[in-house]
Order: sequence, then structure tokens, then C-alpha cells
Amino acid sequence: MKFFKILSLSLCLTIAANAQNRILNIEKAFDNLLNDEQAKHALVSLCVLDANTGKTLYAKNEQIGLATASTLKTITAATAFSILGKDFQFQTTLAYTGTITTDGTLKGNLIIIGSGDPTLGSWRYQNKESAVLTTWVTAIKAAGIKKIEGSVIGDDRIFGTQTTPEGWVWQDIGNYYGAGTSGLAWRENQFDIHLKPGSSTADEVKIVKTVPATPYVQLVNELKTGASGTGDRSYAFLPPYSNVAYLRGSWGMGIAKTGISVALPDPAFDCAYRLQDTLKRLGISTGQQATTARLMTLNNQVIPSVTQKISTISSPSLSEMTYWFLKKSINLYGESLLKTIAIKSGKAGTTSKGAETEINFWADKGIDRTALNIIDGSGLSPGDRITTSAMANVLFQIQKENWFTDYYKALPEYNGMKIKSGTINDVSAFSGYHTDAAGNKYVVVININNYSGNSINKKLFKVLDELK
Repeated sequence: MKFFKILSLSLCLTIAANAQNRILNIEKAFDNLLNDEQAKHALVSLCVLDANTGKTLYAKNEQIGLATASTLKTITAATAFSILGKDFQFQTTLAYTGTITTDGTLKGNLIIIGSGDPTLGSWRYQNKESAVLTTWVTAIKAAGIKKIEGSVIGDDRIFGTQTTPEGWVWQDIGNYYGAGTSGLAWRENQFDIHLKPGSSTADEVKIVKTVPATPYVQLVNELKTGASGTGDRSYAFLPPYSNVAYLRGSWGMGIAKTGISVALPDPAFDCAYRLQDTLKRLGISTGQQATTARLMTLNNQVIPSVTQKISTISSPSLSEMTYWFLKKSINLYGESLLKTIAIKSGKAGTTSKGAETEINFWADKGIDRTALNIIDGSGLSPGDRITTSAMANVLFQIQKENWFTDYYKALPEYNGMKIKSGTINDVSAFSGYHTDAAGNKYVVVININNYSGNSINKKLFKVLDELK
């Protein structure tokens, strides 16, 4: 018995010594990062918690609010799971207004009523564009509609008219990753522009086509052919609801990509346009051009009341959406979820009300609200300011939730750890979890703002490696 007591004490002392050494090693590695030339003018923060107890194992500058980039998505996803539930689904309804005559003429309109589903028509799921259009055409035919006197209306009212958060920058808006929300989102609110570089830097870049064809958008091509190896340095400048896109920058010779993805300026219109075009090709004509609830309001037109619903399409579950949201860092999903949690909480479906709801939710769980300066749901805004301590504590708290397994599965893997990355101009961050070789579990959040040069991530990983 005495032998086992001594052995047990020895093991405890060894574990404690190893833990102490690990903390000392993390501190040394973090100090090396602080003294690196790339961090000379930077703010760097680190917070490491014991994932089982929540005890802070090491923290530095953990109470300084920093721009988060996409690591903010870890909080947005956790809030959505908490408020909406892991089985939550969006619903998109197809209905008609007016009446249908005996000869199959709809004396009214088709109306697509959106609830903010960011996945409608997405290629990532079963409800891809072709499947959705097929479902709608089948429902229209089943209703006996053979001709439409009115138009196809995209009802995008649930999220209002402000599609992009106020903190987003002009260089991002117009590109696929800067696609804003819509009450009736469609094909992840983007389309493709195929490009062909010239044979020399003196040649212009040619626009081959748009996919799908988007004739209602005028493309002003200011792209220059870049030298071989320079790749894609192109940006689309296309404001929400505009029909003129400026393409600027360069497209390198020898580039493997076929083109760029651009944000749809009016997803609800494009959705209605695609359905109307599909019906036309099938011989079901419409008397008026496709439109949206926003455009009708703008033109002082009364949005007609629904007579009959004929189809409802459900989105994938929140768990399925979150898998892609965190894995592929889809900004659109974050903004749609933020507005949806506001609606679920009885508020207007706006970005500001969503952020307010999110902050209040975590403040009620003991996290200092002043450590959560949230502007959007995706972290694309450089104005977001959150402390690594607050983010780490959110990650610690959610481990006990019944949806945590789905959440954890959605986290990407970097450097052998389950951590979400975040990158915007001069910002690099990681947040998530790690289990070391001995089975010890950690919550880890590291963030650097205003670093110089490129390729800072390897230096951040050197710090995190001390947890292995």
C-alpha cells in the first residue's frame, strides 16, 4: 500500500512538472513571437484554457479586443445552435396570387417567399439550382397553371433591404466572399465570370462568358493581363442592387482557374428571373418581367396577397449548414444566421439586431459584454473587436451542449488541431480545440493584428506546437 501511495504521488508530481514545463514552453514560444520582426508593430493575444475545467493555463493580452476575421464564426455558429437548435431549417414557399381559370391561365402572379435560407440553389446540397427549379415547375403544373398573366415575384422582405453589414469594405463587396444576405438568397448569391488572359502584358483580358448567363448585369472590363505566375489579382466592384460591375486588377498568364466568382447584386431578382426563364422554355409564358417585392415597393406597387401555397422547400438542418459554414468559411451563412437569430428572438431581421441578440445571449452566460464588440456574423468586417479570453470562454462553455458533437465535427483541421482560421488584411487568428498525445484537452485562441509581411501562420503554429 505504501508503495502504491508513493507511486501515485510520484505520478502526480511528474504530471504537474510536465504541465508546468508546458506552460513555460508556451510562454517562451509566445515571447519569441512577440520579438519577431513581423510582430514589431503588431498586437498579439493568446488564451489557453484547460478544456475540462476552464482554468486559464496561459494567457497574454487576452483582454485586448482584436479584429477576429473568420474566427468570429465560432461564436456565430455557437449562438445559432443555442437559439435556433441543431435541427432548425429554413422554409422557402412558392405560391400564387389571384385565380386560375378553367383553361389554366393564372390571373395573378407567382411569388417565391423567402425566409433567409442561404443554401437555396446551392451546389453543396440536394436542393441545388436544377432540383429547386424542377420542384417548382412540377408544383406549377400540378396546380394547373399553363399561362401567367402577371409575373414571377421574389419576396425578399424578411431581411429588409440592407444586404451587407456597415463595417464591410469596398474591396470585398462585389466578390463572392463578400456576397451579402437576401431574404430570398439564391445559389449562395454568386455567379461566375470566365476570363481569358492575353499572350502578353500588353494584351487585354477577355470576358468569355458568365455562368449562368446574366444579361441584366453590364460588365465593365478594366482587367490587365498579368505576368506569368502572378495568378488572380482581380476584384469585382459591384454594389448591391446595381446592374453595373467593374472588373479591376490583373489576371495572370498561364493561370489554371477559368475565372472569378462574383456576388449577385440582387439574388431575389435572379431567383425569380431563373424561374421565369425556365417556364418560358417550357412554354409557360408570363405577361410581365420578373421582379421582387423590394422593386415593387420602390415603384409604389402593391404586393398582392397570396391565394394559395403550392410548394415548400426546406433547407438542410443547421448542423449540415454549420459543417460547410465552418469548414469553408462561407461569410453569407454567418450573416444570414445572425439576422435569423434576431428574428427568432422577436426582433427585426437586421445585422445590428442580430449582433445585439448575440452579445446579450453570451452576457447572460457570464461573459463580459464589453469584450464582445460584434459588427457582423462572419468576421469579414475589420471593425469587429473581441478578446481572446471571451472567445475561449464561449468555446469552453459550449462543450456540454447536446449539439457540440456536430459543432466540433464542423471545425477544420490546421496544424493537427481542430481550429477555425481567420484571415483579413494584416490579421491572422485561430480558435478551437486540441487534445495532446497524453489525452489532455485544451481550448486555444491566438490572434495577431497589424503584422507585417506574409506567411505569419507558421510562426503562430510554433506557439501552438507547445501544446502537442
